[in-house]
Amino acid sequence: MERPAWAPRSIDISVPSVSRIYDYYLGGSHNFEVDREAARKAMGFMPGLPKIMQANRAFMRRAVRYAADEGITQFLDIGSGIPTFGNVHEVAQAAVPGARVVYVDHDPVAVAHSQAVLAGNEDADVAAADLRRPEEILASPQLERLIDLNRPVALLLVAILHFVEDADDPYGAVAELGKALAPGSLLILTHASYEGIPLPAERAAGAVDVYKDIRNPLIMRSREEIARFFEGYDMVEPGLVPMPLWRPDTAPEDEDPYAFSGFAGVGRTA
Repeated sequence: MERPAWAPRSIDISVPSVSRIYDYYLGGSHNFEVDREAARKAMGFMPGLPKIMQANRAFMRRAVRYAADEGITQFLDIGSGIPTFGNVHEVAQAAVPGARVVYVDHDPVAVAHSQAVLAGNEDADVAAADLRRPEEILASPQLERLIDLNRPVALLLVAILHFVEDADDPYGAVAELGKALAPGSLLILTHASYEGIPLPAERAAGAVDVYKDIRNPLIMRSREEIARFFEGYDMVEPGLVPMPLWRPDTAPEDEDPYAFSGFAGVGRTA
């Protein structure tokens, strides 16, 4: 297999990566045949996967604009993946010139691309760190340089928590990050769930198994389990809802049925 110039030497290009599969669903070009194969296999069970990813991105952009309208100028995006068009820094800096953005990912490919995309952007950076070790994120030089934790921050956990198994204590990680945030900060979150998928659960489970096979298990949680991530936050209207229903720009009834898979919400620290 030919290694493209953008692929860091350190990565094994024979193993699928969640962030490159996501890039493929979004129509990006930073993925390999092994990623496309896994994506096509998952889509064999759940053809609407790209629609779910697009709904995630559309929600993320609306939530970033909402945060900017609320006067927030600092954004911490964990599990940010490979930057594709309309990423957090583009939306935030278009809304608030000088908005500061730190991306965090543990995938070396995502980090390498983010560095390339952000070259020359003084107000945005990327840290190689893992959501399961929040103390590493909070101590990262990128965060220390750009983010003032004494002022409100928008913390984005979009389509990431469903890759953290219960054994790795996702609730503890989110709580620890939340404790570091100033009053008036926002938690912006989406999470996969069997609820809302327009398919029988056993059919959808076939797609989930594909992720298990590539050693990146996808943990489907119920609405109630997802709501627990917001303990200690005041929910912003309309609460925890399917993605197209969160402050939509367009009529939700025009959305693809798959876009309603999983949940999205924004909470505010008191």
